[in-house]
Amino acid sequence: MKKIYASILLLTALGLAILPAPLRAQGSYEIVTGKAFDSAMVKDFYLEGNAIPAEKRNAALLKTPAGARVLLAMIDTTGYSSQIQQKYEGLIISEGSFTVCGLKLGVGSFAFGHTKPAATSNEEMKLALYDQAGGKLGECAGKKDAAMSQPKPLQVVAGKGQPAKLYLGRYAFDLN
Repeated sequence: MKKIYASILLLTALGLAILPAPLRAQGSYEIVTGKAFDSAMVKDFYLEGNAIPAEKRNAALLKTPAGARVLLAMIDTTGYSSQIQQKYEGLIISEGSFTVCGLKLGVGSFAFGHTKPAATSNEEMKLALYDQAGGKLGECAGKKDAAMSQPKPLQVVAGKGQPAKLYLGRYAFDLN
């Protein structure tokens, strides 16, 4: 009887070991770096008739639990109209469906901007998402993380078995 249980346990372990990673790690996002990140990073982002430079130093590439890649990056709107500068701060390019603080995005390219509260305030930051033509898709709120020691303009934190978080400065937005 012990041999049967040992055989079943061994077969189960082997079966789990050969499953693709997205099936083994349901709900986990993975941060992609190195050559894969460099290959996916865009130089410019075409938005409302403008090719706006993307900032590699403020970018992140994620692999979703389903295996799709999502690129998030800040864009440099210096030198563009005040309308562009006030509306847009970053880009999202997605190969699959996911949500940003509850707003569902599919395959495609999107832009985002935010309304930032005063630095001393604990109010939420409003994040607006746009399609590539500049149409507003929705808006959501991010909570301030005062415990963050060194905030960056854009960073993504991904933990095993939990949603990833997009941080814009000290403000966090869930990615599911």
